[in-house]
Amino acid sequence: MIDQQGSLDQLPNEIKPAFQELKVLKHLRGAGFKKKFGLSCTSLFRLVFVLLFHQKNWFRLLESKKGETFPGKDTVYRFLNHSGYAWRRFLLSLSGETITRMEPLSSVRRETALIFDDSMFERNRSKAVEMLAHFKDHATGAFYKGFRMLTMGWSDGHSFVPVDFVLLSSVKSGITGITGMADGIDKRSHGYKRRQEAFCSAPQVIPAMLDRALKAGISAAYALMDSWFTRAPLIQEVAS
Repeated sequence: MIDQQGSLDQLPNEIKPAFQELKVLKHLRGAGFKKKFGLSCTSLFRLVFVLLFHQKNWFRLLESKKGETFPGKDTVYRFLNHSGYAWRRFLLSLSGETITRMEPLSSVRRETALIFDDSMFERNRSKAVEMLAHFKDHATGAFYKGFRMLTMGWSDGHSFVPVDFVLLSSVKSGITGITGMADGIDKRSHGYKRRQEAFCSAPQVIPAMLDRALKAGISAAYALMDSWFTRAPLIQEVAS
């Protein structure tokens, strides 16, 4: 008698209906996630997604009893770090699909908003992470190594859907002795454009984030952000 081995990327039964209804894999393919050989992008994506439900990181999963049945860590890291995959386009497309299905479920009198917020993305123990920079936490006054993560999400006052995000570095990251941008990245790729964007300030990238959301069919009545964002040039660009 041979034990039946389940697929490594099999989704939990509670998640399958949502995955199918939101057409997650269709949006993934639409964002250019394709491979010529080896495990498919859809299999690798499901595998990384299911990892959340194992409550383990990839390193611990490979050390487990079933570690030999999973693909090597290099396969997964190459998939996650591939500069040609449009993760932003995938998130925008999936978020637009989600919002379209959510809007009819709430009252037409409910106000909607696109919310911007930045938070710390600490990597204090890292030394070789690309474009690592020093930042000051204005809440505590302490300095940390890492990035600033600017997030844009859609909300109807009850639900929140992430729409876009930018990891912001510093123009001085290549001068301060930590790390700079890696060499050899195709300048036509999505990954290179995201790296260039990381050197911009938050007020510079917010208008572009709004434009991408509107082009993806995501709209809202208001744009909400912290008061320090709301300078005259930014208000003028958002209003126009």
